[in-house]
Amino acid sequence: MATPLSDSPLSPQSPLTTIAVIGLGTMGTGIAEVLTRAGREVIGIDISEAAAARAVAALESSTERAVARGRITERERGDALARFRTFTDLRAAADADLVIEVVPESYDIKQQVFRELDAIVRPETVLATGTNALSVTRLAADSAHPERVLGLHFFNPAPAMKLVEVVSSVLTAPQAVTAVTNLALDLGKEPVAVGDRPGFVADGLLFGYLNQAAAMYEAKYASREDIDAAMRLGCGLPMGPLALLDLIGVDTARKVLDAMYAASHDRLHAPAPILKQLSEAGLTGRKSGRGFYTYEAPGSATVVRDALTPLEGVATVSGRTVRSVGVAGSGTMASGIAEVFAKAGYEVVLAARTEEKAQAAKARIGKSLSRSVDKGRMTVEAAAETLDRITPAGSYDAFADVDLALEAVAEDLEVKRQLFATFDKVCKPGAILATTTSSLPVVACARATSRPQDVIGMHFFNPAPAMKLVEVVRTVLTAEDVHATVRELCGAIRKHPVDCGDRAGFIVNALLFPYLNNAIKMVQEHYATLDDIDAAMKLGGGYPMGPFELLDVVGLDVSLAIEKVLHREFRDPGLAPAPLLEHLVAAGCLGRKTGRGFREYAKR
Repeated sequence: MATPLSDSPLSPQSPLTTIAVIGLGTMGTGIAEVLTRAGREVIGIDISEAAAARAVAALESSTERAVARGRITERERGDALARFRTFTDLRAAADADLVIEVVPESYDIKQQVFRELDAIVRPETVLATGTNALSVTRLAADSAHPERVLGLHFFNPAPAMKLVEVVSSVLTAPQAVTAVTNLALDLGKEPVAVGDRPGFVADGLLFGYLNQAAAMYEAKYASREDIDAAMRLGCGLPMGPLALLDLIGVDTARKVLDAMYAASHDRLHAPAPILKQLSEAGLTGRKSGRGFYTYEAPGSATVVRDALTPLEGVATVSGRTVRSVGVAGSGTMASGIAEVFAKAGYEVVLAARTEEKAQAAKARIGKSLSRSVDKGRMTVEAAAETLDRITPAGSYDAFADVDLALEAVAEDLEVKRQLFATFDKVCKPGAILATTTSSLPVVACARATSRPQDVIGMHFFNPAPAMKLVEVVRTVLTAEDVHATVRELCGAIRKHPVDCGDRAGFIVNALLFPYLNNAIKMVQEHYATLDDIDAAMKLGGGYPMGPFELLDVVGLDVSLAIEKVLHREFRDPGLAPAPLLEHLVAAGCLGRKTGRGFREYAKR
């Protein structure tokens, strides 16, 4: 019979000094290293003697590197190794204060471990599962003492990753949560308290995004290289989604998504069919030597060329000559793009609705160039020459001789269509007409002209001088030589082009904003706090900003508009904007620009 929570023998003061780690694969070995280096006695248990021997060797190797780098002394290394003992029998865990299991992601295997532990460990011993996909509640319910069972989800590699998710079920005693939270803090980790649902916080947000990237690739919307480059360069992520799937393991990702979908029935969590195809073919990623990419050898991180690798520097179509560029608009994006082209040596006409607005935009560029000079990034002479290449104009008639006319005006389709109709009248034959839209249909701009074959999307990212990515968006009407020209042009202005078709969100926003929307839903459902979600994604996913930090920077009104466009285009209920986002926008809480969004900001 289970012990009632009020009668639980657990005590928050109980020090967790002796800890058993069951399952000595990569994660178990990493957790054991963290514990031994923090002064804990660690009992490593694995049914395989070979796995136990590999764990000892891995610990010896990692601590040797730590000594070589001056992070620990030789004596500290010896003490840590002496604190790690390995066994092949679960009964070795009899004296443990805490048991952490990291055996394969299977209810049957994990429940068998917990049943056996019930007969071995003391009643006050805390039992933790390292699962990232299975229900902690279901595992706890099968235990004789469900109040002492919780989730302790480390991230890989455990010694390097700061985040630890502490997962409570409805049965977990608060004392158990306190004990493992204190342990995580002692280990130098950042514990985040979460409830029991598949994926918890970090994986719950991460795997939905990874799944959408796999589906995007499967639909042949963009190449694997372009999808990965777009998310690295457009969002500052440490890895692209498909490379990350290969690192995690395609089979592991499929299991996590299956569990998430079973709980949510959200189509965004239904594993993309390509994950099943790759898994069942044994193409599970780095560990097998092939997944989305091909690797030098099983376990290698070195990507090698395969049949899908694009040929570099091979132009199949000759491009058009571009010497001068017209930029329409007077805002931050327009001035940033004008600066980029001028720095690269192009003559730039910067046109706005009035001469004053155009002059103000040029003055903004002058200040930006001065900052570059102050930081030693360019000389005073180079800055002056760059600024001299920019000619402000109060009329789009000044675009009569440009080779490329590019608009960066308000994200309003009717405004853009009218501007393209003007381009059509004033620009010379053969000039390329481009839009920087991030969410509107490029073909609608093209149809406002008599030369849709000359129209293309060039989606720069803000701030344009700093961000390397440009999404090159072809419509079904865009001429091949126009596409070739724009790709060459991106290289000339030191940007990285990625190809994508003309559909809502292109690559980056189509993957980024559903992830942000799901984060809002977590808060809306009181599953986790803003701070915990932001911490989880920065510490567990390596994201430069948490989702709520990013939403407040982008602007909640901008975010809502993009969410609506995505929902309208794809008709997926999972893409419907979170009601909390709509409420905040209706209340005028738009983020940093209004002083309040998901958080409040000091007025400037």
